[in-house]
Amino acid sequence: MKFNKLAMLLASVSMVVSTNLMAKDLMMATTTSTDNTGLLDYLAPKFQKETGTTLKWVATGTGKALKMGQNCDVDILFVHAPASEKKFVESGYGVNRKQVMYNDFVIVGPKSDPAKVNGMVPSKALAKIKEANANFFSRGDNSGTNKKEISLWKKAMAKAPEKASWYVQTGQGMLRTINMASEKDGYTMTDRGTWIKYQSQKADNNSMKIVVEGDKSLFNQYSVITINKQKCANVKPELAKQFTKWIVKDEIQKFIADFRLLGKSLFIPNADK
Repeated sequence: MKFNKLAMLLASVSMVVSTNLMAKDLMMATTTSTDNTGLLDYLAPKFQKETGTTLKWVATGTGKALKMGQNCDVDILFVHAPASEKKFVESGYGVNRKQVMYNDFVIVGPKSDPAKVNGMVPSKALAKIKEANANFFSRGDNSGTNKKEISLWKKAMAKAPEKASWYVQTGQGMLRTINMASEKDGYTMTDRGTWIKYQSQKADNNSMKIVVEGDKSLFNQYSVITINKQKCANVKPELAKQFTKWIVKDEIQKFIADFRLLGKSLFIPNADK
């Protein structure tokens, strides 16, 4: 009898220890830009050292990341499509949405700029790319970048293009899409952080340049959102809250500001505390 009680006690302790060990893993769904640029590889070790929590993530388009949150597959989101994020929170799936940082979108194309759009505002540039039948490569994946691109096409014309000989939906991440545009002398839209990463990889072999930038419509905000435990019983809101409080701290905001490639800032902190 005493042996059985001891066995039960040890089993109970083992379950608690196992649960605690599992609870120290924070699962995140995030946009490809935070991963492709190396930002999360830069942040994760510091987060683990300071908190004891291991950050694990899946990098995908923001649309798919939000779906993963809705499906209760992750504990927290780190994404960049504010309108969709707000709908996600309003639907009850997300809580504690906090701004973390921003950069901007740019349209890039061949250095020869066959459509002659250099320096134009986004809507005029896109309209001229269509008029010239110049190749344009869209991610076509419902990512934050794709959502922004579609909104800009709608400003340029009645509706965004879907199928055309000059308009290619890659279904790929940002770096791969830039590479495809480069291979076919085409244009694409990217966030600046990923563009700088691309520049660092290509160095003197880069045949692309920024042709459109600086317009206020190209602002690109990144935020974190905790998955609501009332919708998803298996999530870890305590660890999500821990990460949120950590990433908006002044020290970590400076850490993000110090993350550079080619001497350029990839993201600019603007924490909403």
